[in-house]
Amino acid sequence: MPPLSFFRDAALAVFRRAGSGLRRWRRRTWLYRRFLKGTLADRIAFHPYDVLPRRLEDADALLRGKFRFNGETVEVVDRSVFDLPAPSREWAEALHGFAWLPPLSAAGGEAARTLATNLISQWLKRHARYTEPAWLPHVMARRLVHIFGHGRFVLSNSDMLWRSKVFVTLREQSRMLARIAQEAPDGLPRFEAAAALALSGICLLDSPRRLETGLERLGEEIARQILPDGGHVSRSPEALVHAYRHVVMVMDALAATGHDAPQALRSAHDRMAPMIRFFRHGDGALALFNGGSEGDAKMISGLLSRDEVRGQPFSHARHSGYQRLSASRTLVLLDCGRTPPRAFAANAHAGCLAFELSAAAQRIVVNCGSAAASGQRKWESALRTTAAHSTLTLEDTSTATVLAEGWMRNLLGPRLYGGGAEIGVRRTDTANGASVEARHDGYLRAFGIVHERVLTLSPQGLALTGADKLLPQKGHAGRSLPFAVRFHIHPDVRVSRSQSGDVILKLPNGEGWRFRSGAPIAVEESVYLGGDIVRRCEQLVLTGAVKNTQVEVAWMFEQIGAA
Repeated sequence: MPPLSFFRDAALAVFRRAGSGLRRWRRRTWLYRRFLKGTLADRIAFHPYDVLPRRLEDADALLRGKFRFNGETVEVVDRSVFDLPAPSREWAEALHGFAWLPPLSAAGGEAARTLATNLISQWLKRHARYTEPAWLPHVMARRLVHIFGHGRFVLSNSDMLWRSKVFVTLREQSRMLARIAQEAPDGLPRFEAAAALALSGICLLDSPRRLETGLERLGEEIARQILPDGGHVSRSPEALVHAYRHVVMVMDALAATGHDAPQALRSAHDRMAPMIRFFRHGDGALALFNGGSEGDAKMISGLLSRDEVRGQPFSHARHSGYQRLSASRTLVLLDCGRTPPRAFAANAHAGCLAFELSAAAQRIVVNCGSAAASGQRKWESALRTTAAHSTLTLEDTSTATVLAEGWMRNLLGPRLYGGGAEIGVRRTDTANGASVEARHDGYLRAFGIVHERVLTLSPQGLALTGADKLLPQKGHAGRSLPFAVRFHIHPDVRVSRSQSGDVILKLPNGEGWRFRSGAPIAVEESVYLGGDIVRRCEQLVLTGAVKNTQVEVAWMFEQIGAA
């Protein structure tokens, strides 16, 4: 049964949907549009640098008429792409958000400039007045940010009449965003809308009041979404990076135009950068937790290079619910947090007590990742289950539940709910290494059992020892329940058996690691969606059953041949 808060949110969503037709009609009327008039800016005062990845192969595809967003492609031959049916809502939002402008700007050249100019002209012809999804606040915010960051590419030396039409729509969109920014979906989209509103007040010199309003709303979203340790309330490392990207753009714009950044903005900036470093593996990209992908290592490095404080990550992110064990070249990241609240759990995963292990630039143990980056929606539900994470599953059951198909999911999206209510964590750092003992009660209500995991990383990072315990509690029915402890192995790692029954893991650089356990080890197929394609990989699985007494499964990863 979903929590009562979901029913309240669903009732509000019904109310908003019921008024959507009237809302669209009202915002298209002549009278409403009069409120969007005012002083017209004639230039973009500051073009913020955007570290968003811009791949030349994306520009090449666009020049060949292929619009690829969120893993889906629409090919254009002799019509406007804005006249073609969108394969998904996400694809349509990317198109109207001008996701095609950054790669075309990066490619440069007359052909790319002509295409970008034509696409803007086509959009103006069809969507200069309010339409949805083109004028939804989060879509409008992304469009404005892309124009501010990359608009010089098309605005420089452009036709005067065409240029004036662009600035008319920028004025109307900025004023509309000031009115409806808080209607953006809760979470990162609303954060982006507030940041775009602040940027519009800096980049367009037509309304100082809009800058004040934007900074005020951005401060409110920072208070709601950025945790005291610098993490994002969704507990997604990738969401944190995207929020930080917007914070950096606003701070750069404020500094370049002689404005002082508010204390809340500076404080968030200084907290978020160390937390991003917390989640980075040795390859520079992100760990896979709660719906996030690896991200782009160069983009992340570019963002962090703008952090003058250079704050280093803590070993324990208490508010975000993660532990970090590091020694020499070895890094372990452990998820020991609760399910994010309500709307912030739209992409969350049931991966409590899952961990990732890497040695230098090579990932060894991973979680399976997210379908969002690749657009492989058929994998989405499976990837969010506990079994898609390197942790223990009991009776093939997830610790938390995704809203089932039906009226509530249609209104609220695929939110995650449930999971551990009580999560205990104890950390010990000694000369013998760092150790974390964590437990959750995600299986207590259904099965009367608590899962406890202990991880210890040796001082030189040469061995990670672990133990998973199942602790029957009062109320346990006493029936035998099967369990599986899974370790998903990165696809670049070659898995083979040794004569002793252990598993040998050979890394691409030739380094070897051994996995051993007192329990039988099975090697099974798995998948990895850390990037924008689906990759096959393997998983190591330890199985057993728990009935009336405590069960413990010990295991170890150790480097082979280390001095």
